[in-house]
Amino acid sequence: MNFLWYILIGIIAGFVAGKIMRGGGFGLIVNLIVGIVGGVLGGWVFGLLGIATTGIIGSLVTSVIGAILLLWIVSLFKKPGNNNA
Repeated sequence: MNFLWYILIGIIAGFVAGKIMRGGGFGLIVNLIVGIVGGVLGGWVFGLLGIATTGIIGSLVTSVIGAILLLWIVSLFKKPGNNNA
């Protein structure tokens, strides 16, 4: 059952991060991947900062912040002349 929560939170986090960073989502599969990787990244960053989150809302916030960080990091490696995305 926890695995289903991770998937749901990952989809929501990826969608929200896509809206914040680019004005739109990337589709269900990419949102899921961005959200899950973002959750791991957010958990790692929050751990470094000594911030502890609990519950579904805490997991969602952590995942969204991690997904935003992930999208920002990816945008740093994007070619400067490619604005078609």
